[in-house]
Amino acid sequence: MGIKLSGVIVIVGNYGSGKTEVSINLAVRQKRSGVHVKIGDLDLVNPYFRTREAKQALSNLEIDVILPPNQFLQADLPILTPAISGMIKNPGDLSILDVGGNGVGATVLSALANAFSSQDANMIQVVNPFRPFTNTLDGCQSIRKEIEIASRLKMKGIIGNANLIDETTPETIYEGYTFVSNYSKSCNLPLICITASVDIIDQLDIQQFACPILPIERQLVPPWKKPQVLGPKNFILH
Repeated sequence: MGIKLSGVIVIVGNYGSGKTEVSINLAVRQKRSGVHVKIGDLDLVNPYFRTREAKQALSNLEIDVILPPNQFLQADLPILTPAISGMIKNPGDLSILDVGGNGVGATVLSALANAFSSQDANMIQVVNPFRPFTNTLDGCQSIRKEIEIASRLKMKGIIGNANLIDETTPETIYEGYTFVSNYSKSCNLPLICITASVDIIDQLDIQQFACPILPIERQLVPPWKKPQVLGPKNFILH
């Protein structure tokens, strides 16, 4: 069961939802499927875990990474380059935008209204039901509405990213799947996929899920850990 996405995909979510890790791994997954992928870093909120941290690994897979100029890479400023607008207007097969958390981070999207006017962007909400504020359906709805108002875009789908980092078990994934399935039905939005670490996928009964699974090879890790090595065919989920 493949993940079928094209055009402009805007990845949003609340703080700590794991949207940047999802963005990176989604780009890698689609590239391995033969899709030409671009990924743009629009996370102007979190100075620690941003797409730019995985730039070399992504570039090695021939994924186009759109970042601020080098002199601004570590700046915590709202820097929007013409390259981002160009990426939106000419997305190619697939262009993924990793956007900062909550409505504060999504505000940057409203500054790109002219670019979005020529594209039917698909904004997708990443939900981790084991994080504060998205552990209830009402909380997820509140975050969704906040982001939609700030971005001036409508949500088009959901990605379930249930995890407890190193404490994740198969039961975590099953419980998270049930939660996001119910959320999907409650807001009448499609469940694009769920995620699971490559370290745990083999322990799951895939038949229990009615949506694709996005394998996560962790890239955004604390300084005392090493990111998992990304290769063109390191992990293929059939």
